[in-house]
Amino acid sequence: MPTALITGASRGLGRALAGSLAADGWRLVLDARTAADLDAAAAAIATGPAEVVAVAGDVTDAGHRRELAAAAGDRLDLLVLNASTLGTSPLPPLAGYDLDALRAVLETNTVAPLALTQLLLPALRAARGRVLAVSSDAAVGAYEGWGGYGASKAALDQLANVLGAEEPDLRVYAVDPGDMRTAMHQEAFPGEDISDRPEPETVVPALRRLVEADLPSGRYVAAELARVPA
Repeated sequence: MPTALITGASRGLGRALAGSLAADGWRLVLDARTAADLDAAAAAIATGPAEVVAVAGDVTDAGHRRELAAAAGDRLDLLVLNASTLGTSPLPPLAGYDLDALRAVLETNTVAPLALTQLLLPALRAARGRVLAVSSDAAVGAYEGWGGYGASKAALDQLANVLGAEEPDLRVYAVDPGDMRTAMHQEAFPGEDISDRPEPETVVPALRRLVEADLPSGRYVAAELARVPA
């Protein structure tokens, strides 16, 4: 039974991917900040033969990261770095971006994913596993107001890029899932109707392609994965 650790798994894309993997019998270690939401998601996902371990906490906390590593065990087939924060909402221009708020965004979206990956590298190496870092088009596009979040995701992209070069026995991916109908996306557009955005479940087949195909390490856009040769 392969094992996956997914951060930010109580809702949105993390929960959708967890549900897909559980249906195929994966053992899952799931993380989210709010215990009640995570427990509810884990209970809904834990169907059939799947084993689901819920470990609530904040990925910026070193103690919580150690708990996740312990729950994952000695072999880890897949690490999904999905937990992230948008930062200040409404999105502020860089000219007035509060620097403490920026540090918090970088801590959650960039530093914590690297710290967790460092802890889990022995288990990933043992399984010749995969790391999937959830990125954003804001990492490469110049969108007003998205400077803080985009910078954090651009840095995450580069961490994944270099890790893939340093760990040739692993597959390390950064993936831009595109716009989705999620709570975070709604926070980015307060008061607006985002019902035209696709549900996170529509992105899961692209992520499963990265999980299952032998694609080289690198950055991918979910909408383009169908056109990438296997």
